[in-house]
Amino acid sequence: MSNIFSSKSQSITGAAIILGAASLASRFMGLVRDRIFAHQFGAGTILDSYYAAFRIPDFIYNLLIVGALSAGFIPVFIRLINKDKKEAWKVTNSVINILIITMAIVCGVLFIFTPQITRLLVPGFDAERLKMSIMLTRIMFLSPIFLGISGIVGGVLQSTKNFLIYSLTPIMYNIGIIIGATVLYPIFGIKALAYGVVLGALMHLAVQLPTLIKQGFHYQGLFLWKDANVREIGKLMIPRTLGLASNQLNLLIITILSSTLATGSITIFNLANNLQYFPIGIIGVSFAVAALPTLSEFFAENKKQEMIENLSNTIRQILFFIIPITILFLLLRAQIVRVTYGSGKFDWNDTVDTANVLAFFSISLFAQCLIPLLARTFYAMHNTWWPFIVGITSDVVNIILGITLKNKFGISGLAMSFSLSMIIQMALLWIILHKKLGSLQENKVIITLLKLSVGATLMALVIQYLKFPLSQIVDMNKFWGIFTQGLISGLAGLLVFGIAEHLLKLEEMEKFKSSFKRRWLKLWNVTPEIRENE
Repeated sequence: MSNIFSSKSQSITGAAIILGAASLASRFMGLVRDRIFAHQFGAGTILDSYYAAFRIPDFIYNLLIVGALSAGFIPVFIRLINKDKKEAWKVTNSVINILIITMAIVCGVLFIFTPQITRLLVPGFDAERLKMSIMLTRIMFLSPIFLGISGIVGGVLQSTKNFLIYSLTPIMYNIGIIIGATVLYPIFGIKALAYGVVLGALMHLAVQLPTLIKQGFHYQGLFLWKDANVREIGKLMIPRTLGLASNQLNLLIITILSSTLATGSITIFNLANNLQYFPIGIIGVSFAVAALPTLSEFFAENKKQEMIENLSNTIRQILFFIIPITILFLLLRAQIVRVTYGSGKFDWNDTVDTANVLAFFSISLFAQCLIPLLARTFYAMHNTWWPFIVGITSDVVNIILGITLKNKFGISGLAMSFSLSMIIQMALLWIILHKKLGSLQENKVIITLLKLSVGATLMALVIQYLKFPLSQIVDMNKFWGIFTQGLISGLAGLLVFGIAEHLLKLEEMEKFKSSFKRRWLKLWNVTPEIRENE
């Protein structure tokens, strides 16, 4: 078991399969969590308050942690661990200690001013929802501290390519939240939802510590503020932090705009966003996280052509996965929403509204999956300013479109503006990266897209053709009827897509099958290897 959890991935696709499989499990747990919420509370006051309460703690975490992790810490740690392990661990300890102090001060100040901040965040809330949001936000301020430490620990594990244990962290996080909504809720009431978030953050950290220690880490009370490497991390994270600030500001603006719409709008937006993020987390983020260490190594070793080839291959792999999923989300959105959330207080009107929002999100799934990879390519090159500038640009577009479209289309207008801004962001990142590297092997990408388009078109025709006759056979008023209709038509569409791409000899499909086969055989041979080692 120890060897399994400490095993290292040797390829981007292999690492992405591990991360994707764990992300699939995590996203499934997330859907279970959201279904519990939707069943118990529906799209109404409690969940509006809960999701609004997430905004400020999440803002702090993303601002101070994610920036340091992906843009600053990992490239510097990778360079150090290969040259001077003692120095690498000193820097890690210093970053953790500085982080704890910083997060404690920031969260403490925000705790005091939570009422004032919340009133600005949700101006459309009535007194009941406002009071509830303030209470939940204050409890949740503990979570960024635990998640912050966990983020740095996860950065070490990513750098050393220990992706398996790192990939379990979101699963533990969701388990903690589910415990709060089920076990703790009957005891503590609405506060339990916030307690679950804090518990999940603590579990997110705890699951990684044994592997971190096995890598050679031991805690030291160091605060090397003036260390050159610590300062470099700080310099690298500044533009990334500003970029994330713009993204988080984007979400805050959406929350503000949503609060002025009908009760339940914030909940509907978040539930649809969680659904659309299911494939983004599994595919886009998994490949991006898996690719960063390799891209960083190629850049450090000045292997430009290898870097371009790996980046292009990863882009095409992402498109291979996300295009058929986009077809599923567009054509089976009502079935997906109803099966996922449709029980208890989550009625048919909530289903229709959430499905409409999901449709507009789905348009930009390809862009949202490519953005993490393109941005991390800049980070691997120690260039964090361009993602910041592009992020700011797309955020301004999103805010302007959101204000314009919400009055006409309601909450769906906010999803529409979000998708358009993501497509613009992806296009700008691609253009700038092309100029930096000279090529992203666009000719190969175009060939892949043409072949994928053929399979996607056939897939869409099959799904659309099967939906109506299946609805006449099953009971569409029952869970199993909707589930069966969506499952059969979806699987039939995916089968046709797979056959088409096989006949077209799509390179990405063959790579995936080969990598999956190697990973599967390796996992099956773990026990004999452990016995041999013993």
